[in-house]
Amino acid sequence: MTISHDVGGDGPAVLLLHAGVCDRRMWDPQWQPLIDAGFRVIRCDLRGFGQSPLPAEPYSNTGDVLALLDSLGIGQVSLVGSSYGGKVALEVAASHPDRVAALVLLSAALPGREPSDEVRALGAREDALVEAGDLAGAAQLMVDRWLGPDAGEDAKRAVHEMQVRAYELQLAEGVVGPVKPEVDLAAVTMPCLAVSGAHDAADFRDTAAVLPAARHVELPWASHLASMERPAEVTGMIVAFLREHQGSRGPL
Repeated sequence: MTISHDVGGDGPAVLLLHAGVCDRRMWDPQWQPLIDAGFRVIRCDLRGFGQSPLPAEPYSNTGDVLALLDSLGIGQVSLVGSSYGGKVALEVAASHPDRVAALVLLSAALPGREPSDEVRALGAREDALVEAGDLAGAAQLMVDRWLGPDAGEDAKRAVHEMQVRAYELQLAEGVVGPVKPEVDLAAVTMPCLAVSGAHDAADFRDTAAVLPAARHVELPWASHLASMERPAEVTGMIVAFLREHQGSRGPL
């Protein structure tokens, strides 16, 4: 099965990888601006999110991403990943650096890192609500923690809806999670923009420190989902970085 996805535009390829509380709809604010900027834009639902159900057998996020690119005839791509999607982007970049032209990491999770006490405690509260059948309450917990004060009501509603959808898919019987590959981050030497939020958990604020080629930008107003909190500002950062390192055919 090819994971569910959208494709639009023409030019250098850019793949958008969503956060673990979202699905590919989180990139609605970036979709058309990236196309207008002259990129061929792909966004997908990783398994267990949106329109990509979980299988009954172990699967590989890296394998899914590469299979998607192969099906579209894309040899090299820039990856833009938020949180969990940033972790997947790093896994792809470390294992197949020849396929990745550039990286934009937005509050990326680091492969292999154990969560902090703060994030572990939050997960325990979430699990308790899910186990009690209160999916709406669990989703609201995620909205309250991961969206910063600049997020509008539309963003809050969108995250709530996407998170509930993920719970529904992931609670299906007989499903498994992704395989956890060994990741050597020393192989991630392509140009990289690592963006963090000053109001985010510490787990997601030091990604650049372990990546030799990364340029770090911390946004003083942002929490965990900056691209949904101030979409236009973050979109501008993404476009500028990709044009610098990959080019495009769009107007300046």
